[in-house]
Amino acid sequence: MAACNISTGEFSKHFNANMKALGLPVPSTLFDSATAAISNAAIMIEALKKLGRGATVAELIKATTGLEKLKVAGALLASFYVGAVVGSIAVASTKTLGCGLNLEGFFSFQNKHRLKYPNSHLFYAANPEILAPKIKAHTGYWTKAIANKGL
Repeated sequence: MAACNISTGEFSKHFNANMKALGLPVPSTLFDSATAAISNAAIMIEALKKLGRGATVAELIKATTGLEKLKVAGALLASFYVGAVVGSIAVASTKTLGCGLNLEGFFSFQNKHRLKYPNSHLFYAANPEILAPKIKAHTGYWTKAIANKGL
């Protein structure tokens, strides 16, 4: 993973495809580039740390500025949405560069870009479909986000 740096290339296309595969909405402009996505994810993580894992995306929006476009995902559990965003950033970044991504590489990516949050290792271990587009559990991810069964 050390040789893989973020490139804007087709980042948005890969990010949107991964989020869509998870059944999650993606508002325009918040995640159009790797830089914007990382910046907005960092804002969401900080708000989530303050609000706690039981917060919804609607509560996340109220606690921040600039994330109003996320209202399309308002009812979802924020920890699941933020987790999907961080995972999709990593997937899109590595696909854009043709690099592979395993869990260890993802954790390095997460640390490098300061996108780590409490229990994130457990979260991604319990939700591997975020990082592996070929896992057929994608359709169940949206249901888990609504059902409030996160870490």
